[in-house]
Amino acid sequence: MTDYLQRILKARVYDLAIETPLERAPRLSERLGTPVYFKREDLQPLYSFKLRGAYNKLAGMPFADVRDGVVCASAGNHAQGVALAARELNITAHIVMPVATPRIKVEAVRALGGQVMLEGANYDAAYATAVRFAQTRGLAFIHPFDDPEVIAGQGTIGMEIHRQSAGPIDSIFVPIGGGGLIAGIASYMKAVAPEVRIVGVEPADCASMTAAFAAGGPVELEDVGVFADGVAVRRVGDETYRVCRALVDDIVLVNTDEICAAIKDIYEDSRVVVEPAGALAVAGLKKVLATHRVKPAGALVAINCGANLNFDRLRHIAERAALGEQREALFAVEIPEQRGSFRRFCAALGERNITEFNYRYQNPERAVLFVGVELQDGDAERALILSQLEEAGYTVIDISANELAKLHVRYMVGGPAPALADERVYRFEFPERRGALLKFLQAVGERWNISLFHYRNHGADYGRVLAGVQVPGPDRDEFARHLSQLGYQYSEETDNPAYRMFLSPTT
Repeated sequence: MTDYLQRILKARVYDLAIETPLERAPRLSERLGTPVYFKREDLQPLYSFKLRGAYNKLAGMPFADVRDGVVCASAGNHAQGVALAARELNITAHIVMPVATPRIKVEAVRALGGQVMLEGANYDAAYATAVRFAQTRGLAFIHPFDDPEVIAGQGTIGMEIHRQSAGPIDSIFVPIGGGGLIAGIASYMKAVAPEVRIVGVEPADCASMTAAFAAGGPVELEDVGVFADGVAVRRVGDETYRVCRALVDDIVLVNTDEICAAIKDIYEDSRVVVEPAGALAVAGLKKVLATHRVKPAGALVAINCGANLNFDRLRHIAERAALGEQREALFAVEIPEQRGSFRRFCAALGERNITEFNYRYQNPERAVLFVGVELQDGDAERALILSQLEEAGYTVIDISANELAKLHVRYMVGGPAPALADERVYRFEFPERRGALLKFLQAVGERWNISLFHYRNHGADYGRVLAGVQVPGPDRDEFARHLSQLGYQYSEETDNPAYRMFLSPTT
């Protein structure tokens, strides 16, 4: 600990890195009833803390060791950190990245002066290639976490937190990938403020430090989840394990939904969308408070470690955030295939807001619904809804924690319906407010059978519904008059080629 304290105090990071602010999170603090602070490493020049360790390592190396260049393996933040640090120090940086690395990340490294080599199907293969390349060329390999100088560079975050805090700190929550970040922060804080708890946070499907603690040493995970790709490490370092085993007080595991909810929490307080790894600390902080229900002795600090997020992941994050906040429940429900069944089912839910409603006609006896319901009281309300629907005679399954349902099935409910005659398809829009879906179903009425239904509340001012209705030929004029009297904007889509290809009945 003394050795690392000296290394951290002497670390050279501020030629490139900035001292990031320690900001109070007002909305989250009020909601949780305790002061919460964000350490804003997402504000670094490369939107990640990785620059600290990379620059400290390179800046401290003898010229003879870096004269011919350095090598690293990374698909993300470490690659950019090494490339920028090397450019600042006039060193050639050879960066080995997996072949499947998104082009935006490859171009970002090249723009910083990195000599990119695309090798290997995944990080492990790229890492092996980089090590061989370094050995063959006699070049220094810059490890992303298992190096004392990299650890010391990350430890300057702990030094800043200690200096910036205006009052006592109860706990600091730190994301864990390979362990370099938490090893550095723990080394400094335990030397100067040993009473502060250091809590690591890992994804439940990528808990390499937790596995190491259980095994008494680093072990390699067979599989790692890739949602929080910034911490998707199969094996923690030998040195980071040694430090963490001695200094880390606890490790908490969080799931994808909890990470997505934390991304939303951070956005609401800072208007920044962090990457999944960058939200781990907030997710862990919330989970500890909800589980322990003990008033902290001081402020809680979360390290927002990065904001290098691919834009196309936002849709998935938004979908899962409500589940992670326990503000939405998902149910599979069987109801009679009868006119008016939808309306009666919505009425059975009472005044609760329906967030998703997917249905496709399958047979004349029963209908199966995929239903999302907004929650105000978390798990307790979810259990209450389940029991109320069962008491009302419905066959219902809670699928809120079902990964298959959340990732795939919700988008696959339907398909062409067999033996279904006279189906007409319409898109509707209506003002989005509590009870809007029930009001819509009441307006449609029970004279004509609904054979297809898709609705998803996306938080916009207007809700959108795709509905199929069985309208026999002689009724079409009357049905058209009925639609015009509903007061909802609509358009017919019966001839839409997408409907014809994927959803049109097989008759």
